[in-house]
Formats: sequence, C-alpha cells, structure tokens
Amino acid sequence: MLFFWVSLVAVFTGNFGRILGIPYLFLDPEYLNRVDFWSFFIVGFCMGGFTAAFNISCYILYGHEYSFLGVLERPFTKFSINNSLLPIIVNVAYLVFIFRFQLENEFRGPGDLFWKILGYLAGFLGMLAFLYTYFRLTNKDIFKYLTGSVDKRLKKVKVNRKRALDKLKEVRESKNRVDFYWDEKFRLRPTAYINDFYDKEAILKVFDQNHFNLVLIELLIIVVVLLLGFFMDNPYFQIPAAASAILFGTIFIMLSGAISYWFRSWGLIFSITAFLLLNFLVKMDVFRSLNPAFGLNYKGSRAEYSIKTLSDRNTPEVYNRDVESMLPVLEKWKAKQKTTGKPKMVFLCVSGGGQRAALWTMRVMQQMDSLLDGTLLDNTMMITGASGGIVGAAYYRELFLREKNGEIENRMENQYLSKIAMDNLNPMIFSLLVNDMFIRFQYFRYEGEVYLKDRGYAFENQLNRNTDMIMEKKLKDYQEAESNAEVPLLLMAPTIVNDGRKLYISTQDVGFMTTNAASTHAELITKIRGVDFRSFFKEQNADELRFLSALRMSATFPYITPNIELPSDPPLEIMDAGISDNYGISDAIRFVYVFRDWIEENTSGVVIFSVRDHQKNAEIEKKASESIVQKFSSPISSVYNNLGNIQDLNNDSRIEFATEWFNGNLYQIEVEYNTNTMFEGESGLPAEVLLERKQNERASLNWHLTTREKKNIIDNINLVSNQQALMRLKELLEAEEEEEE
Repeated sequence: MLFFWVSLVAVFTGNFGRILGIPYLFLDPEYLNRVDFWSFFIVGFCMGGFTAAFNISCYILYGHEYSFLGVLERPFTKFSINNSLLPIIVNVAYLVFIFRFQLENEFRGPGDLFWKILGYLAGFLGMLAFLYTYFRLTNKDIFKYLTGSVDKRLKKVKVNRKRALDKLKEVRESKNRVDFYWDEKFRLRPTAYINDFYDKEAILKVFDQNHFNLVLIELLIIVVVLLLGFFMDNPYFQIPAAASAILFGTIFIMLSGAISYWFRSWGLIFSITAFLLLNFLVKMDVFRSLNPAFGLNYKGSRAEYSIKTLSDRNTPEVYNRDVESMLPVLEKWKAKQKTTGKPKMVFLCVSGGGQRAALWTMRVMQQMDSLLDGTLLDNTMMITGASGGIVGAAYYRELFLREKNGEIENRMENQYLSKIAMDNLNPMIFSLLVNDMFIRFQYFRYEGEVYLKDRGYAFENQLNRNTDMIMEKKLKDYQEAESNAEVPLLLMAPTIVNDGRKLYISTQDVGFMTTNAASTHAELITKIRGVDFRSFFKEQNADELRFLSALRMSATFPYITPNIELPSDPPLEIMDAGISDNYGISDAIRFVYVFRDWIEENTSGVVIFSVRDHQKNAEIEKKASESIVQKFSSPISSVYNNLGNIQDLNNDSRIEFATEWFNGNLYQIEVEYNTNTMFEGESGLPAEVLLERKQNERASLNWHLTTREKKNIIDNINLVSNQQALMRLKELLEAEEEEEE
C-alpha cells in the first residue's frame, strides 16, 4: 500500500531517475506543449483520484478494526479524514519541490507560480470533492438496496460471505484502541460514548457496499486508461506523463488492496504465482508484440542472419564494388570545394546524450557555420555519431538542404534551436503507461504497410511535430542529394543486440565498413564488424525505411524507447549506437582508412571535428561515501559510468595509429558540453557537495530539458576552450590556399 507513495517521493525529490530526468515529468508537467495551470490541474486531478483509491483500499482492508465506525454517519468519510496524514505530508512536500524547481529551473515569477500551484490544488481538491460526493450519494442508495437483498446475494456467493465473516471475527478479536477521531468539521471527537458495533448483518452490508464502490472505480479507471490509449494520437488526450504514472499507480494500489482483501495471508503467494504465470506466458510469446522499423516489409520473406550469410555478403568483391561506387561521391565533394588548392576533408563526429546532445550539436553547428560563412557542411564529407547528436545533426542537415532549395530563409535562426529542444519524453512515457504496458491494439498505416503503435511511434511522431515534419522522409529520399555531394553523407551505426555488431544505415552501399580489407589475406583471421543495412534488407524494402525510424534506431535508449526488431531470422534487435561508439570516431577513422589513397592525393588533410556532450579530460572525482545499496550496485554502475572513458581510450588509439598509416595531415578538434568549469574555484568543497552541485548543473540524459538546462547548453558554446576550438577549425580551413602556395 505504501510502495507507490514511497516511489512518488523518491521521484520528485530526485532520489530516483534524476540522471534520466524522470523527476521533471512531475515537477514540470507538460500538456499541449505547455506547462501551465491546466497541466498541473490534470496532475492534481489524478493525484486526488489516487488519494481516494488509497483511502478506499485502506478502509476495506483495515476499517473493520475500528468497530466504532459502524455506528457513525458517513463512516468512510470519517475514516478518510483520519487516514489523511500521509497524503497531506506527501502533497505538501510535492508542492514545496514544485515551487523550488519552477523558481530555480524555469525562472518563473510569483504570478506564474501562483497559477500553477492553484491549478494543482484545484485539480486535487476537485477530484476529492467529486468522489466524496459520489460516495455520499451512492452509499445511501446502495445501502437501501442492500438492506433487502444483501443476505440473498451473500448466500449465493460463499466466498464473499466467508471473507466478510472472517473480517467480522477480526473485528471482535481486534485490540486496537481509538479514543478520539476527527469529524467532517475537523473537530476532535471522543469514542467513549460509542458502543461496540457487532451486528453481523450490518457489518456484512458495509463490507459489500464498499467493495462494490472499489470495483466500480477500478473499472472506471481502467476504461479511462484504455480510452487514453485509443486516442493517444490526439494531443488533447495526451495527458502529462506524471498524470499517466499516477493513474497507473491508482490501478496498482487498488489491485493490491483487492488481492490483500480476498487472499489475506495468501496474498504474497498469489502475487508470486501470478508473476510466475505472467513470466511463463511472456516467455511463450503469448503477449509478444513486434516493435518494428516503419517502412520495412515484415510480411514477406525474412533475411537469414547467420555467420554463413554474413560471410557470403562480405566478400572482397562486395568490398571493392562498394569502394568503387563511393569514389564518384568523393569526386563530386571535391568539385564543389571553393578553394583553388587541395581542400581539407571534415568529418563531423557527434556524440550521443539524448536531447541535450541534440541541442548542443545544433548549437555548435550553427555557431561554426556562422564563422565559416555557411560553408561547414560543404567542407564536411561525412557525419557520424550516436543518439541525440545524430538527431540534431540530421535536423540541421535538412535545414541546410531546404535553405539551399529556397524553402527556408535562414537555418541559423534561434527558432530551430527551440524546436529541437522541445519536449519529446512526455509522449513516450504516456504511450508506455497507457498503451505498451497493456494490450497493444492500435495500428497505423505507413506507405501501404500496417504497424502496431508503440512508444517508438510516439517518439517519432513527436519529433516530427517538433521539427515541423521536415524530416518526414524515407531513407531513399536523401540518396540523390548524398550521391551528388549536395549534403554530407549521414552514416548511422546502431548496435545489434544479438551479437554486438554494428548496423550501418546509409543511402549508399557501405560494405567496406563491415569487413576489414585485410580479410582478403588468408593468413589473417578477422571478424565481420557489421551489417550493411541497405544491401542486407534489400528484399524487405530497405530503401523505404522511414528516416525517423533510422534516427530512432541510433537513439534507442534502454527502457525509454523500445528496441526495434528487424525482419530477419532470427530477428535483429537494434539498440543505441552509443553502446559501441558514442562518438562516431571509429567509423570516421574507418572511412579514412578505406579511402586513404584518394584522400592523401586529393586533400590537404583530414579534420576530425568532434562535438561531445561531456568533458573528455575531466578531473578525477574524489569518491564519496557510499551507502549499502550504492556499494551493492557499484560494480555494475562503475562499468556503465566508465563506458565513455573506455571508448575514448580506444578512439584515441585509433587516431594515434592513423597517424602512422595515413600519410597526409590529420587534425582532431573537440568542442565539449562542459559544466565542470563552473566549479573550478570551489575545489575546497566536500566531495559529496561538489559532486551533487555538478550533477544538478548538468543537463539530464533524457528527451526533456528545463529552461535552465536549455540556457546552460546554449551558453556553453561561449567557454574559452570551445571558442578556441571553433577558431582552430576556421584557421585550418582558411589556410588551405596558403598551404598549397
């Protein structure tokens, strides 16, 4: 009964899910892309329903222990008033945290804060008023009905009667003593004058009556959740994710109460059994539902995924064929360079990091493009990376293409930063709670194919709306522009969960990325590093893949977005590109290696321009004291926390080795989203305090950003180190002609 209350407090206080930004769903709820009176009203309304459900369940489970309630008028109302200490404490704390968060992170004025708090209170109290009015009216009518029929109905259902009689026995054996209680007017009233109430039939009526109300409300909530799921595409039905979570909690607590009521001490055994049964059914694929990549054909034949097929598809002939097909693209890239000498080839490597990385990448590209008079993408041969960075880079590339075609005026306007920073988390969590966790029954049609809706669908559609649907394209729609070097190649490389290989998604044939050239030498034993998506899934309409689905495959963060399953046998399960290389460096170096001869002959060097969403060479933190729970989870968390460091070390080695086999000039430039510099003068603070302040300042890893976080990310470009890095790239590109001369 207390689990959800504890979970709720843990979330809004930031003790659970802070890194993922989960507390923001409760502290800054969005409705119709706004955080206002109505968004807080909906959250408060659902919280009022949860509080009422908590009191109903408690009343059914424990109300019988207080026999004096049986002779009081409106016993449930009085029970709820006296059971309200916990809800009051939690709600007051919740409001305090909302106030602090809005003041410190959203920079709200007193008037705005007042309306938001008022919205929450209006929703909360409005729901309570509605429900308790309903209880007062219906209890009277139901009681009259039960007076004449309860015995007959109870006798027909032996389980009901036995359960009620057991409760009656507990009443008689109860040793709970209550001397005073609060009435509806919040007056403290004694119980001494009230005689113990042991009328068997009356007790049975009360139990039956309140259980009936519990069932009605539970059914109503389930119907509401199903309706929300049915109309999930309608923005007006997309209630704040916090409200959805509270609705889910309401169902949970009412089911828990029902199980405890019916099964008493057997409740735990029943729950375990039910879980094991559910686990078995899931294992048998009874509830299995596909999370597809939209645009692909899942109805026809499936591509065989095995070592044999990988070997057959990754031959020296395929390698050489794809290398030859890429050479004209390189020539066209060279032809569009405006320098009279040999140009420098830029590889834009963008790191993952959710929405903060998307916004940071956009900000860096705009700033760098401004310094280069709009020629950044003309100098760039390829964009690689992961997650949010790829999303931001893809959006900016589309803006570049549209500006070139005269469809927009200026891709460097601040409005585009605002669009890529718009919330994308709320629709996903909403879909998870009202659709994915229940029976998925909604379908939609895309280019003649029918797919089940899931939170991945919600992610794509919200990103589509946020960016004015300018990326509503298929993979093949970028093929001509990339082949003609009108825009840089965009190479997406999500991870194949089945075996850890990369899935290379591109409009071009990139078989040379999947196999080492050295594999043509029989004396070397190498492992196929990846799968060329376009050729491998050719029969499944790879070119028809929705471009937003391709972006989602590179940005599939565990639990938040579902892993995509591709039409192969066995099905390839796709996850975030950041698992293998969060920075895209390895793929850029791989491309340079394959085409090193051409690059050495036709360019004056290669620039690896890395846009990172965190500091590379951060100070080593002093280890703070750990709790028992932290010590238990430390081995696992240490691996996860150091994954980026491990990838950095591997990428640094690749670049170091590249200086040996690459005979041209190789430059590496990095810009970093770095909040640690804000605390350089505070090294005297305790380790725990300093670490907490750094964590609070840094934008969370999710698809929702607060106003403070957005400002922090945008302003980070002004760091001295970042400005120096941008100027260094400008100097390198402007020095081409001088070097040739």
